[in-house]
Amino acid sequence: MNIKSVTRSRPGRLITAFVLAVTVTTPVVVASQASAATTLTVAQALAAQDGRTATVTGYVIGQPTASTTVITSNYTADTAIAIADTATETSTARMLYVQVTTAYRANFGLLTNPTLRGRQVTATGTLTAYFSHGGLKSPTAMALGGGTSPSPSPTPTATSTTGPYDSTYYATAVGKTGTALRSSLHAIIRTQTKLSYDQVWEALKDTDQDPANANNVILLYTGRSQSKTLNGGGVDDWNREHVWAKSHGDFGTTTGPGTDVHHLRPEDVSVNSLRGNKDFDAGGSAVAEAPGCYTDGDSFEPRNAVKGDVARMIMYMAVRYEGDDGWPDLEMNDSVTNGTAPYLGRISVLLAWNKLDPPDAFEQRRNQRIYERWQGNRNPFIDHPEWAAAIWGL
Repeated sequence: MNIKSVTRSRPGRLITAFVLAVTVTTPVVVASQASAATTLTVAQALAAQDGRTATVTGYVIGQPTASTTVITSNYTADTAIAIADTATETSTARMLYVQVTTAYRANFGLLTNPTLRGRQVTATGTLTAYFSHGGLKSPTAMALGGGTSPSPSPTPTATSTTGPYDSTYYATAVGKTGTALRSSLHAIIRTQTKLSYDQVWEALKDTDQDPANANNVILLYTGRSQSKTLNGGGVDDWNREHVWAKSHGDFGTTTGPGTDVHHLRPEDVSVNSLRGNKDFDAGGSAVAEAPGCYTDGDSFEPRNAVKGDVARMIMYMAVRYEGDDGWPDLEMNDSVTNGTAPYLGRISVLLAWNKLDPPDAFEQRRNQRIYERWQGNRNPFIDHPEWAAAIWGL
């Protein structure tokens, strides 16, 4: 605040006045990234199609191709994605169409990245119609997940870990890569107790026990918690699902790969039948009894929470059974038309699932129970998911 003396002359008199000069400094507020805007749900974004700039989080459902059409497989371009508040949404009315501009297509285009379906994405852009449908255009940021990670965001990778069995069980494998690592792991895990097919029933009641209810097991694809006693062949019973379909190598249910609990899981009878001997891939029609699962004529996609589990079971089988103990040499490939050959695909998708869905407490406990109580061997890709890339390099 400054006070100045000002003298003005007027005819007949001299006037001296004091003028108060006030200088006001307006503080500059810089919004942090975290406080700049509240992240909207898809439902909120659809209700606010007024040209504002907003950040929206949702799950990738597929590629929009028209105002009421979203495809979930056989993608044709990297230019748009449809997101929703739940990963199992089927109504396009509850989906937001997000434009994917050139800067983000390498990481967020579905043609290039088909395994993005079901993943959570956060995008910032203009809320305005796209494909004559509620949309978000001209993105200024896109990131995987619900946070504010750098954009474009790289695909997460499994980091190297040091496990409690590295100095003992895995001592001859640690530090190796490629075929040397695969050979060492095969030599380690092939030493196991082999179960009969009847023993598998009891093993699964232990290995897949519901952490919240000791009387139940968790079914792999449906995620349903079901009584251990409701097993068999009846409608809505659970039975023994061979994740590596037994026809892929024709090993049946006799002792060996057909009874290896590392790839046998409880599953609803009808869902098990629907999966059949299909290879694994992304896309297809929703499976009514197994929310989050999809299937078509030659492939099956499990729900997000067990995508990595499925991948690591398949990798275990490919390394455990190398054709040197009377059983077929099981191998992964990038096909979904393997039929009865000792192959199972799609390897590129399985390796991506291994990264996107790292081992959780349920999977780790399961591995430990099989090791301690049933077979005496471990799935190395649960202990070290990064070993998948070290072997197959994709």
